[in-house]
Amino acid sequence: MIGSTIAHLAVQQGARVTILDAMLPAYGGNIFNLHGIFDAIQFVQGDIRDPAVGQSLVKETDYLFNLAGQVSYVDSNTDPFLDLDINCKGHLQMLEACRQVGAKARLVFASSRFVYGRIDYNPVDENHPFNCLSIYGIHKLAGEKYYRFYQEAYGLDTVSVRIANPYGPRQQMKHSKYGILNWFIRLALEGKPLTIFGEGRQSRDYIFVEDLAEAMLALALSPGTAGQVYNLGSATSTPFVEMAHLVAAAVPGTEVIQVEWPADRYFVETGDYVSDIGKINAAVGWRPRTTIQEGVSRTVEYYRKYRDKYW
Repeated sequence: MIGSTIAHLAVQQGARVTILDAMLPAYGGNIFNLHGIFDAIQFVQGDIRDPAVGQSLVKETDYLFNLAGQVSYVDSNTDPFLDLDINCKGHLQMLEACRQVGAKARLVFASSRFVYGRIDYNPVDENHPFNCLSIYGIHKLAGEKYYRFYQEAYGLDTVSVRIANPYGPRQQMKHSKYGILNWFIRLALEGKPLTIFGEGRQSRDYIFVEDLAEAMLALALSPGTAGQVYNLGSATSTPFVEMAHLVAAAVPGTEVIQVEWPADRYFVETGDYVSDIGKINAAVGWRPRTTIQEGVSRTVEYYRKYRDKYW
């Protein structure tokens, strides 16, 4: 979702774009995400864990957005070695490839709000403690440290972003392990109820994918951000139950059901979360432009039109 949205924006701005994707079934790789730009880009099917792939692509690259990853914090806790392999070893392979060929690219690494884990205060700024509650969060934090190390030790030009809860067009819709807002949209479009455990008062920061992509492009083009880490969210706190009702309003006839938490339900509650985006705003002047109401509406419209490409 995020990589393809960046690609669409970059093509519009005249860039020559290469996309590397392993097309692993669970992680959202979908050729249709490149609809409208496929003939304007180079697509390479390959894995960041393969050192030969990285070296063949990075030498002449000006900007490298590294969004590859194992994306489920739940799966990271049940299969930690797969998460380690992709989210740590894979990124080390890419960084080594850049070092070995003397790459001059600006590297933008997609980290996550999950590095903060249990939240001590809101809004969360970049100095918040790291209270990781998942292997995924731990490995994302390790990724940040890798990128910073390669900046300081080898002179690579890196910047990292801690992404809040992304949603929008082009996200995979086959399972609910990544992106609950989009999953609720699928359920609603199928005429199924949206089930909320408990009161649903926990708040999240939902960031629309086009706003997110614009922020990452802005950071890539701003030399003064080298070596830094930035929160990337909407700076708006939305209770879970309110998000569900926004989806229901966008798909008339959708029922919202609230039930008690099942005793055997796996759950990691970080506490309410909202991003402090003051640092990125000061650095590149970026602020999100899309309200959650507009973002939900645009996402529903997209999947109504292209449902057969994602279900």
